Amino acid sequence: MVQSATIKDVAQRAGCGVATVSRVLNQTGPASAKMREKVMVAVKELDFHFSEVGRSLQSSTTRTIGCVVPSIENPVYADAVQGAQEVCLDAGYQMLLICTNYNAEMETHAIRTLISKQVDGIILTVGDVNNSEGLDLLRSRKVPYSLLYNTAPEGQISWAVDDHAAAAKVASVFHDNKHKHTGFLGLDFLSSDRARQRFEGFAEGCASHNMTPPALLEVDDDSDDLTPRLEAFLKQHPNITGIFASNDYRALATIRSARQLSIDVPRDLSIIGFDGIKVGQMIDPTLATIATEPRALGAGASKTILSMIDGSTPPELPSMDQTFSFRDGGSLTPLVAESEDDGKVAAFPSSNDQTHRQVKIQQERPQ
Repeated sequence: MVQSATIKDVAQRAGCGVATVSRVLNQTGPASAKMREKVMVAVKELDFHFSEVGRSLQSSTTRTIGCVVPSIENPVYADAVQGAQEVCLDAGYQMLLICTNYNAEMETHAIRTLISKQVDGIILTVGDVNNSEGLDLLRSRKVPYSLLYNTAPEGQISWAVDDHAAAAKVASVFHDNKHKHTGFLGLDFLSSDRARQRFEGFAEGCASHNMTPPALLEVDDDSDDLTPRLEAFLKQHPNITGIFASNDYRALATIRSARQLSIDVPRDLSIIGFDGIKVGQMIDPTLATIATEPRALGAGASKTILSMIDGSTPPELPSMDQTFSFRDGGSLTPLVAESEDDGKVAAFPSSNDQTHRQVKIQQERPQ
């Protein structure tokens, strides 16, 4: 087995001391241009690589950043992690990613694990910022951290969306499209404070437009089949003409389940999501949604952590009114006059509904 070259081998090849090689490679001290060239030539010829373990022992840093998110199954978190990782790599840091599956115990375990690995900082999304054992650990250990997507308590930093204002915007959009009876579909509030804040903002927005208070359907992240839950929900609230899903991933699942129930989107039911993931623009109908910039948020969180580590000027957080915008889509349509007049919607049309049957026949007829 061929042994890797050591720093002593590089020093011998370059004709200098080990300390000189270390200064050149770490850029931590003086060395002549000629000696730097000799060292770099020796490094290349010997294919020398610094041992990260040795480097961390010398510098008391590991040049790693931890990242904790609920799931990368939801593309919004995958995009945010990608943005964070790009910044870390450019700065010479590696990223260690752990997903918690919206589980509080896994969240605490993930943070303990990263602390034990002596990461230099952590970017994280927690279930509830006001009740997180993991955040308490980070504060007590004085580990640099930046929240991602959580609304930050006073004195803490977070790269997040103004969930409350964005959700109120959804209520306004439904109102402008003549929808008075709406529902909110979101993850269990105990595992996602983002879902809770979006519901609160949506409910207040509905109230400001004299709309009926939104009906609430909470689902677990591991709920594979939304269809029976949606069917029961709409039968319990037959006047609902629009649903606001707390994220695009759930909105797309709602569209799929609606089709399985022979509910036409948007003719029978309008749906609005939250996040603005790319796949929402690739389906038919396209998804109306609150558009955000997850990659930019992830990158900002990484820059914040790096500024904490090296003492540089932190990046400026975006103003909250610039963190989202409404994107129209085919999943939203104005409520038709007859439905608006009688306050009802045929979410489950009768088998004798000739208009619905004709639409179904046209859809199923071979082209």
